[in-house]
Amino acid sequence: MSTLFFAPHDSREGDIPLPARILGFFTAFILVALIFSYAFHSLQYNWGWELVYAYRRKFLQGWVVTVVISATALLTSLLIGLFFAMAQKSRFLPLRYLSKLYIETIRGTPLLVQILVFFYVVADAFGVSDRYAVGVLTLALFSGAYISEIIRAGIESVGESQLESARAIGLTKIQIYRYVVFPQAFRQTLPPLAGQFASLVKDSSLLSIIAVSEFTLNAQEVNAFTYSTLESYLPLAVGYLVLTFPISLLSRWLENKYRYAT
Repeated sequence: MSTLFFAPHDSREGDIPLPARILGFFTAFILVALIFSYAFHSLQYNWGWELVYAYRRKFLQGWVVTVVISATALLTSLLIGLFFAMAQKSRFLPLRYLSKLYIETIRGTPLLVQILVFFYVVADAFGVSDRYAVGVLTLALFSGAYISEIIRAGIESVGESQLESARAIGLTKIQIYRYVVFPQAFRQTLPPLAGQFASLVKDSSLLSIIAVSEFTLNAQEVNAFTYSTLESYLPLAVGYLVLTFPISLLSRWLENKYRYAT
């Protein structure tokens, strides 16, 4: 029985037998389910799912908008993060210090304030009224600052001796990054990047303050229509979990696939 509940010392996930992994998962799942079942039962709450079910299309529309916003912001933030990660190593000092100023400003201020400033001040000054475009760009700039630091840390984790060896065999700077630095930095950055991407998906909920009709705003409206708070927000939690859980699985799969690169 101990072989089913206890993993070998310093073992990785793939080293654990499949039956033991299945048993361990279901044991943990049942424990969590029992805790929440007891909590909700003790609440003595009168559920009204039939009222919320009538607004199922509104939930679905909001969820789709969140998917589109998050995917667009994710790709844009990757480009922004990569650009500013490289800019911090630029020989052109104004660009180097601009990137540092951007990163520290974004990371040091709340996203809620940034959304308000970018939409009601910056976008208004430039005559941009598309709240969806501003929301995506604000999310991308916010997440890009964190991604930039993640990428920078991954690049700097590559030892100087490897860079010297690459120069010694005649590789150019671009080739060094292409064949030596990026393959190793890629796997090092996967876990924090996955966490940042999941955070970006959840942070998209703050766009409701500028009336972007995404998942959270629609759930708030359903709650206002039906006065069914738990019934409105529990699907919200499940919907975000459906979006963030695959990101974690994909990250783990990529880590195992590129394990040789370290």
